[in-house]
Amino acid sequence: MVRQTLQLTAGLLAASLLLACSSHGSDADEVQTDASGDQPAAAEVRQPTVLDDQLKALDKARAVEETLKKAQADRDKQIDEQSGG
Repeated sequence: MVRQTLQLTAGLLAASLLLACSSHGSDADEVQTDASGDQPAAAEVRQPTVLDDQLKALDKARAVEETLKKAQADRDKQIDEQSGG
C-alpha cells in the first residue's frame, strides 16, 4: 500500500513538473509587436537574471581574446617583415 502511494505521488509530481515547465502557447514564445507588426513593442523590457554578471564576464573575455588575437597577428606580421619573408 505504501509502495503504491509513493509511486502514485512520484508520478503526479513528475506530471506536475512537466506541466509547470511547459509553455502555454501565446504567452511564452510570442513577441508582441507594435501597430506596424514589424518591430517589438517598446513596452517589452528585458528582465534582469542571476546570470547577467557571468554573461558580462564572458563578453569581456571575448573582447580581450579578440584584442590578443589582433596583437598576435600584428607581432607575426612584424616578425615576417623583419625576417624578410
